[in-house]
Amino acid sequence: MSLQVEKLEGNMAKLTIEVAIEDFEKAVDEAFQRNKNKLSVPGFRKGKVPRKMLEQMYGKEIFYEDAANIAIPSAYAKAVDECSEDIVSQPEIDVVQIEAGKPFVFTALVAIKPEVELGKYKGVEVEKADLTVSDDEVDKAIERERENNARTISVEDRAVKSGDMVTLDFEGFVDGVAFDGGKGENYPLTIGSNTFIPGFEDQLIGAEIDKETDVNVTFPEDYQAEELAGKPAVFKCTVREIKEKELPELDDEFASEVSEFETLAEYKEDVKKNLAERKAEEAKYEKEEKVIDAIIAEAKMDIPEPMITTQQRQMLDDFARRIQSQGISIDQYYQFTGTTKEAMLEQIKPQAEKRIKSRLVLEAVAKAEGIEASEDEYNEELNQMAESSRMKLEDLKDMMGAYEEKAVKEDIRIRKAMEFAVEQAVEK
Repeated sequence: MSLQVEKLEGNMAKLTIEVAIEDFEKAVDEAFQRNKNKLSVPGFRKGKVPRKMLEQMYGKEIFYEDAANIAIPSAYAKAVDECSEDIVSQPEIDVVQIEAGKPFVFTALVAIKPEVELGKYKGVEVEKADLTVSDDEVDKAIERERENNARTISVEDRAVKSGDMVTLDFEGFVDGVAFDGGKGENYPLTIGSNTFIPGFEDQLIGAEIDKETDVNVTFPEDYQAEELAGKPAVFKCTVREIKEKELPELDDEFASEVSEFETLAEYKEDVKKNLAERKAEEAKYEKEEKVIDAIIAEAKMDIPEPMITTQQRQMLDDFARRIQSQGISIDQYYQFTGTTKEAMLEQIKPQAEKRIKSRLVLEAVAKAEGIEASEDEYNEELNQMAESSRMKLEDLKDMMGAYEEKAVKEDIRIRKAMEFAVEQAVEK
């Protein structure tokens, strides 16, 4: 295999890769072996037709497409190893020459990692976060805990009010005619949840158990069922059951039940402390984001579009794996949410571009400051990886090749560069 590299504008490069005649011949023979059982010739059993006879009947190029698909991945992988450029995208392959008795030649159009011209990265100014925890924030946190510990009780001596959980029978009519999908029985609905058409739930306030109530609404213009969009409708509704939440009293007994403290005052102090710690942690990440945004704004770099496309695809693949672990396929997700692969790729594009720029500027900061990962830091990282994956450290080390070791050390460099930039930042 031989390689020629032509650098193009916009941080793109064209790799011209030549596969030797004998190597491509091996690929053609492999293609023949894979396909021979699929081809029939009178007088021969399947799989017993000589290759030369097939080539005489159908032309020498009969196996070329499959042979190219066999030859390209390994030849391209070798080319990437030989190439001095840092390739950061999937290749766009184009076959240049595929003829009998000649080398197989193809090109790969790829993006290469852009150079970064750093601007100001030390002492960038960021807004200081407010870490104050107000009494109102403490009260809201405690109120959420009361909600979590509320018990549900049935109500029979009053009408529906906002916040109630009702069980509802209903049937919808347009121009006096019932429509498909407009009927429900024993439907659970929380009044004020805005689950139904705007105005529907408000009109149930005051309804009494087992008494029919008319609810008049107008379907939104953009309603999913086109035959109902923009039309007025009447729902005949009957509340079958009313339930409400009963919140626990806010006293020492409540505090002792939901925490390790005996008094409400102690519990409130602990809630305030936890909120302060959470705010400090959130402020840390917010500061990192502000610092990296400031550094990116001062830097110059030309990101090739295929690099962004590759990052988008990687992010979508990661998302697909995460939801797959929860038992949902990506196709099911598209169906449930009404979105498409193309729409999701477009949606995550700004995030993909930000992730690329963040990585590039931090690599540049690490280079400018001579930041490296020490062996102690590398070993500590492996220790943490082994613990989180519940592996023995020795087993993990056995799995680490040169590529994996380089990747881990590079991640450490990036993290240290981030820490350096944050330490140097000035809070206003």
